Amino acid sequence: MRIARVVGNVVSTVKDAGFVGYKLMIISYIDEPQKRDIAFDAADAGVGDIVLVVADGGASNIALGDSEIIADVTICGVVDNYTLGKTIYDCH
Repeated sequence: MRIARVVGNVVSTVKDAGFVGYKLMIISYIDEPQKRDIAFDAADAGVGDIVLVVADGGASNIALGDSEIIADVTICGVVDNYTLGKTIYDCH
């Protein structure tokens, strides 16, 4: 799992039938802000949210509740706060 910020969304009117009904978001990793990915959203996240992401197909299948979907990165939770060293980051 990694922590990332949702920086945008993806709108696609033409896509694989297996992807219909799933929201896609653009994320930027907290520890690598220059690295961005497109992630399926299983947590109803929005732009600006700090989120937990999994980068594993099997974990993505479980988070999305769909054993047929092929997903590399999935948002599985919205973070309220986190602590790094002695610093507490409030995400709201």
